[in-house]
Amino acid sequence: MNYAIRCHQLVKRYDSRPPVEAVRGLDLEVQVGECFGLLGPNGAGKTTTIEILEGLLAPTSGEVEILGRRWGHGQDDAIRQRIGISLQETRLSEKLTVRETLTLFRSFYRQGLSPDEAIRSVSLQEKAHARVGKLSGGQQQRLAVAAALVGDPELIFLDEPTTGLDPQSRRQLWDIIRELGARGRTILLTTHYMEEAERLCDRVAIVDQGRVIALGSPAELIAQLGGDHVIEFSVKDSPPACTHWNDLPGVRAARQEEETCVLEVAEPHVVLPALLDEIRRSGQELTRLSIRHASLEDVFVRLTGRHLRDEGEN
Repeated sequence: MNYAIRCHQLVKRYDSRPPVEAVRGLDLEVQVGECFGLLGPNGAGKTTTIEILEGLLAPTSGEVEILGRRWGHGQDDAIRQRIGISLQETRLSEKLTVRETLTLFRSFYRQGLSPDEAIRSVSLQEKAHARVGKLSGGQQQRLAVAAALVGDPELIFLDEPTTGLDPQSRRQLWDIIRELGARGRTILLTTHYMEEAERLCDRVAIVDQGRVIALGSPAELIAQLGGDHVIEFSVKDSPPACTHWNDLPGVRAARQEEETCVLEVAEPHVVLPALLDEIRRSGQELTRLSIRHASLEDVFVRLTGRHLRDEGEN
C-alpha cells in the first residue's frame, strides 16, 4: 500500500519547567489519495504533530516519512516541491493583487500551475486584479488555499481551512477540497466542524494527550457507539441524574451536558416510551426533547469528555 504520510513513535518534548511532552509516541499512516482528518481537543498535540509533518518543527524522536522521504536527510527541498500548506492563519500582503500574490508563490516552485490556473481552481477569476486587503474573509481564505495549490502538490495540508467563514464560503471551500480529492490529491485536514469531517474525510484520527485514541472512517467510528440515534432531554427545575437512565431498555450510554441529559440509543422507538413513562412516574416535567442521528461529535465527546467545537487553539 502506498502512503503519503507515515510516522512511527513520534515524540515531541519541550524542556520547559515543568517539561511538556506534547506528542507521546504517536503512530499515523495516511494513504495516497485519501482525505484524512486529524481531530483533537485543546492541548492534544494536533498542531505540534502537523508542524512536524510539514517540516516546520523537528521531533524529539520517532520516524517521519512524507511521500517516501524524510526531513533532515538532504531531501527537504524535494519534499517542499511536492507539498502545499495552508496555515490556520495566513497573512498575505494586503497591497498585492490576487494575481500578484499567486505569481509570487508560484516562483517558489520549479513547476506547477500558472497563477491564472490557481485562480480558477478556487473560483476567484472576478477578483484577479483586486488587492488582497479588499477581499472578504472567505475570498482571502480561498486565496490562501490557492497559494497552497499553485505548486500543483501531491500532498496538501489544510489547517482549519473554514474556521470563521460564513456557511456559503465554507461550502465553496468544501467543493474545492472535493475537487482536489477527485484529482487524486492527498489531503490532511484539521477542522473544528464535525459535519465537515463527516462530509469530506475518508478517515479520521482523534488525537488526545499526544496519542491517537481512535482511527477509522466517520461511519465506522459512529458505529462503535453502539447506537445510531441520540435522545436529548431536559426536565424542569432539577437536571436529571443521567446515570439513572442507563437502566432503560435500549440505552447504550448516558451523559450529562449542563442541564441536558444525552442518551445514545440503538432503537429510539423502544427507549422513548420508557423514558416518558419514567419521567411521568417520577413526577418530573419535561421541558425539552429531541431525537437525532448520532454524529462524529458524539464519538469525540464519548472519548474525550469534551466538545471539539468548544475547544481553542492547541
